[in-house]
Amino acid sequence: MTLNIAKIPATIITGFLGAGKTTLVQHILEHAQGRRLAVIVNEFGARGVDGEIIKNCGLENCPDTDIVELANGCLCCTVADDFIPTIEALLDRPHPPEHLLIETSGLALPKPLLKAFGWPSIRARLTVDGVIAVVDGPAVAAGRFADDPEEVARQRAADPALDHDNPLAEVYEDQLHAADLVILNKADLLDAATLERTRQGIVAALPRAVRLVPARQGRIDPGVLLGLGAAAEDDLAARPSHHDAEDGAHEHDDFTSFVVQVPELATAEALLAPLQAATAAHDILRIKGFLAVRGRPMQLEIHGVGPRLRQNFTRAWRADEARMGHLVVIGRAGMDRDAITALITG
Repeated sequence: MTLNIAKIPATIITGFLGAGKTTLVQHILEHAQGRRLAVIVNEFGARGVDGEIIKNCGLENCPDTDIVELANGCLCCTVADDFIPTIEALLDRPHPPEHLLIETSGLALPKPLLKAFGWPSIRARLTVDGVIAVVDGPAVAAGRFADDPEEVARQRAADPALDHDNPLAEVYEDQLHAADLVILNKADLLDAATLERTRQGIVAALPRAVRLVPARQGRIDPGVLLGLGAAAEDDLAARPSHHDAEDGAHEHDDFTSFVVQVPELATAEALLAPLQAATAAHDILRIKGFLAVRGRPMQLEIHGVGPRLRQNFTRAWRADEARMGHLVVIGRAGMDRDAITALITG
């Protein structure tokens, strides 16, 4: 009798808010070709949306019981309290997953999570097959995370009292630095010249040779995404972090989230203008959630990244559910919650 001691592979999917991580996970699940998968979804905010979106897939190879949602606590900050027990519970099932997908929150640093795979209780049973960084092509093309370090140095020299640190840029760069594969998502929204310029900028920011693949709505063959064999937990030195000196610690004080309850809408389009007005007037990074529309049996799923809004009907409302919508608003600390809520709810 041969004892199978092969480790279960895990893929960490990271990327900034709204880059398309959940869409990528859905695509992998829908094209898993019978492989038994489990998914851990980590969200920033007290009410989860991404986990519910994935559960609505209704796929036999990934039932609801194999989709675990960790909300209101960034995985890189709650490894011991949340991640390790969740992993152990999945592995101890009579039929453990054949591959594990971990979707981090948009604010998570991958490296502390990678370090967790060195814990004795899981090191012998799991390996990080690869870290996939999903990049929002149009956002990066607009220069939101492309701070010029030389210009910052010149400004600091001119006025040492100024603090030009950009925490969003640090998170973005740490996610790239940890990656074994970079998905340049929403490539269809960029013209050829902008796409190439954005690609070159990302490649220049990488600390080592990493494959970069353009994508539209995360439509990448799972054969490209899974089976990378990176064993990233044994390769931490090649994945530098801005927070290495702090042992992976970082603060989320610059970000906040809250939930807006939305009564049933008259039409699916009724909330688009108020959402766009709220985003334009306030420092909102992301809006996502589910809404009820009069006369429609299905939930309306809303995703907003900056001025871009996407909507589609997903699952039917259950008989025991109140037809009350909710939207999770994520943005910079200090957002005027009352003003945003008033704009959205009228």
